[in-house]
Amino acid sequence: MMNICHRCGLYRADKLIDPKGPFAVCPECGYKHLFRQLPLFVVSGASGTGKTTILQKLLGRLDEFVLLDSDILWRAEFNNPEDNYRSFFEIWLRVAKNIAQSGRPVMLFGAGAGVPANIEPCVERRYFSRVHYLALTCEEEVLRRRLVARPEWRGTHAEEFIRAQVEFNDWFKQSADREDDRIELLDTTHDPVETTAAAVAAWAKKLATVLAFEC
Repeated sequence: MMNICHRCGLYRADKLIDPKGPFAVCPECGYKHLFRQLPLFVVSGASGTGKTTILQKLLGRLDEFVLLDSDILWRAEFNNPEDNYRSFFEIWLRVAKNIAQSGRPVMLFGAGAGVPANIEPCVERRYFSRVHYLALTCEEEVLRRRLVARPEWRGTHAEEFIRAQVEFNDWFKQSADREDDRIELLDTTHDPVETTAAAVAAWAKKLATVLAFEC
């Protein structure tokens, strides 16, 4: 486990980062641990914009990355909006950081992961060279239709839930346009799943190629 110092044995997630290695430096004893500081790729968007569908379409076809759905670790005790779900995202960054040590970056699919304010303040964020955010969006009418068409057990039929997702969808559009240029947008309204999946793959591969060239 990377958070345990190989010399003094203490657990510290808040290691200092020396970019020359890069090294994770133990704040207690100063031991420098060489590690891979890879980027993290986040595919986000409101419920109904196509995250899970695109993830399933790309599995087995995008071997340069490790694709994961953030929902697989969700538990009720993580539902703390007052601190931007900090524990949940710290755990995900820790998982992604350790996976990256095998040489492949993680592409994480999840709604809240696409909000930079949820990710950037995390202690574990320092272990990634960059975080790239891609938000799937769609027109409101299409979003509503998709949510209503889902099986009832998913709980997406209630107007309160639908309205919240419409607002979240609009937030991504407004943030990318006016506030946060880190978030790229991909509209899924009209394109077939295959086309959208290819666009997500192209987005990630292009960024990975640019980063490799810069290094």
